[in-house]
Amino acid sequence: MKKYTLLRTFMLFIAALILCGWFSIHTQAAITKGVKAPEQTVCFEPDTTSVLKNPLTGWVMYLGRAWDENFWQTQRYDAMPVNGGDSTVRVSDYAGTCYIRINWNMLESKEGKYVWNDPDSRIYKLLASVRERGMRLAFRINVDSRDQGQNTPLYVKEAGAKGFQDPNNSQIWSPYPDDAVFQQKYEKFLQAFAVAFDDPDKVDFIDAYGLGKWGEAHGVKYNDYSKKEEVFEWITDVYTKAFKRVPLVINYHRLVGDTISWAKPHPDSKRLLERAIAKGYIIRHDAFGMTGYYEQWEKDFARAYRYRLPIIMEGGWITGAHHRYWIDPSGKYREGHSEDVRLGEYEESRNAHVNMMDLRTGDEVASWFNTSFDLVNRFVREGGYRLYPTKVSFVNKARQGELVSMQHNWRNLGWGYCPTNIPQWKGKYKVCIALMDTGHSIVKKQIAEEADLSAWVQGCDGHYTTNISLEGLQKGSYTWLIGLVDTTKAYQPGLKMAVDKNLLFDGWCKVGTLEIGK
Repeated sequence: MKKYTLLRTFMLFIAALILCGWFSIHTQAAITKGVKAPEQTVCFEPDTTSVLKNPLTGWVMYLGRAWDENFWQTQRYDAMPVNGGDSTVRVSDYAGTCYIRINWNMLESKEGKYVWNDPDSRIYKLLASVRERGMRLAFRINVDSRDQGQNTPLYVKEAGAKGFQDPNNSQIWSPYPDDAVFQQKYEKFLQAFAVAFDDPDKVDFIDAYGLGKWGEAHGVKYNDYSKKEEVFEWITDVYTKAFKRVPLVINYHRLVGDTISWAKPHPDSKRLLERAIAKGYIIRHDAFGMTGYYEQWEKDFARAYRYRLPIIMEGGWITGAHHRYWIDPSGKYREGHSEDVRLGEYEESRNAHVNMMDLRTGDEVASWFNTSFDLVNRFVREGGYRLYPTKVSFVNKARQGELVSMQHNWRNLGWGYCPTNIPQWKGKYKVCIALMDTGHSIVKKQIAEEADLSAWVQGCDGHYTTNISLEGLQKGSYTWLIGLVDTTKAYQPGLKMAVDKNLLFDGWCKVGTLEIGK
């Protein structure tokens, strides 16, 4: 009995030792699998002056439809005087996007013959000169010929489309937008256009309505006015089916799609615009600074979509042509003082929290640089979105295979926002943490899925903790990197950050070092 008791005690002791050893091994494994907290913190000061040229933010310059690729010299865009002095700058160093209001006839005067496929054409060379300067394009395609040249190719009329003559020029013809032949031909054209230009590397946005006077979505002339809403649905459907990757824009005009150009807001306008927005459109307006046109209805509409959609601004007054801007109801614009108009446009843009402002063409561009260069630079600093990491906390020593965490805070210096919430950008741009080895190869990338760039607006920073597994990494020295990557391009940096250039490596921001041991 005593022997049996001793044996049982011995066996229990051995079992306890085994159990203890098992517990010790698995406890150590649990510790290894635990997340190691950050050990070091760095803070970053923002770069507030560099032009970052990110998509859907910053300055837009316009192309003249009659220009060729030499306009950079003939219009002095490569040597634009500033502040009335002898110093000059390149306009393309400030504007990241080049917008052209072109017409259908210029792009396809003969059916199926597309000018963008002809390297010898003036338009092809003009657009290529923009891309050579690291700028993206933007388009509005006009079809209504009133007050302009022949905007719709005449092969459409010859095919049987019904339309009307310009009352001031009997030689100029426009189609009714509710005509079936016009719609069939235009849809075919837009599908071909999208094949070439539904490319976010080339194109920033498409001004995707183009009907009515000057393509501005008002003064639309129908064969049957009762088809107004049907036409609106058709044109917005055609664009959304054709363009999947490039954002589409519509003018939030108080008389959108209607036959007149200015009056009290039409009761249909808000509902129609909301229909376009539901299909994936963003918004712009063509009369900033015109206080008799850009009134409370427009302000309220923009306010309702603040930080929900990016807003693109165009100024209304043409100062270089003495477009009688001094009659503006605000009383703020003195005759002969274009700088007054520029300030008025700037202030209204700030109030609306726009993402993009326009320099336009010719004398208007000269006005911005010659009399209001301070505002050009202010918008670079203050407008649109301007993102950077304010503080990053990281692990600087770890073991192979360990799970470590990084804490990272982000801020937007601009009054606009980064529109990663729009359909064309959904999931496209993300915060990414990376490790680089001593040979400057990126050996680890970890997306911070919880980080939402569109939520970073003035007064609302982003605060995140992301776990990174070191599984598969050899012992040695590494550099922590952080960036805003394009998920459609193998998670390479896609958005420029407002950080000191000396801290950047191929678009990544260098954070600190990590030593991995056994």
